[in-house]
Amino acid sequence: MAPMAKRVALLDYGSGNIRSAHRALERVGAEVEVTHDPQVVLAADGLLVPGVGAYAACMQGLKSVKGDRMIGERLAGSRPVFGICVGMQIMFEQGVEHGTVAQGCGQWPGVVEKLTTEVVPVMGWNTVEAPEGSQMFAGLEPSERFYFVHSYGVMDWTFKDDGLTTSPLVTWTQQDACRYVAAVENGPLWATQFHPEKSGDAGAQLLKNWLDTL
Repeated sequence: MAPMAKRVALLDYGSGNIRSAHRALERVGAEVEVTHDPQVVLAADGLLVPGVGAYAACMQGLKSVKGDRMIGERLAGSRPVFGICVGMQIMFEQGVEHGTVAQGCGQWPGVVEKLTTEVVPVMGWNTVEAPEGSQMFAGLEPSERFYFVHSYGVMDWTFKDDGLTTSPLVTWTQQDACRYVAAVENGPLWATQFHPEKSGDAGAQLLKNWLDTL
């Protein structure tokens, strides 16, 4: 008897790479439903939070469907959530764009701000520096490249060890002289600044690694 497909809710809040993420998840064996219905979101094996565009607009859209509360409720019950691109950025405390400060979901400390790369937006393929013990990058070589397209990121993030919380596993990338967060694994909360759904076989392996944890 074949194992049942993992059920993934793809959060629809008016922002994100819905179509390509949907296809990529189905390709690695997930059963996907695009929704913002709280019952579906909370019952799914995994929740994927996409995101494209301005931080403040994404947060506004997220709050309009109570997505921030659904994310918080899932994580409180150790239910997996995966954020992509701005869907990762909104997990941090704040985003600063054009002098405007927007409050994020506050799952992690840190400020999302304009990258200090030579060219903005960053658009193209790059390698990442994954930490030891990463489940996200299991089965992938350090030379693997992932597709990035963004102008903002987290360049300065220090997680304060309070002795109670397990420190997240942080993956970094380097563009010109700018080093910034490329991915985070923090218990049930995973997120990537790059787009695994647009990163070919390497991205598919990463999404499969996530499904395997559900």
